[in-house]
Amino acid sequence: MLETLLGEGIMIMLIGISFVMAFLCILVLSMGIMSKVVGYLNKLFPEQVYVMEKPSKKASDDEAIAVALAVIKARA
Repeated sequence: MLETLLGEGIMIMLIGISFVMAFLCILVLSMGIMSKVVGYLNKLFPEQVYVMEKPSKKASDDEAIAVALAVIKARA
């Protein structure tokens, strides 16, 4: 009886593992196909890329220093 239960347990485990592996393989293949489709569609319909200039970092540093000095003078 123990041998049959052990055999059935191993059989169920192998079936479960094979279902998970099959699902993962299908998932990886479908993601690869979708990647190629989206890459092709990106070539047909490209998006515009907007470049935004960053404000000068030095100005914000100088302003922060001025605010800190003003607070120190106000408290002293």
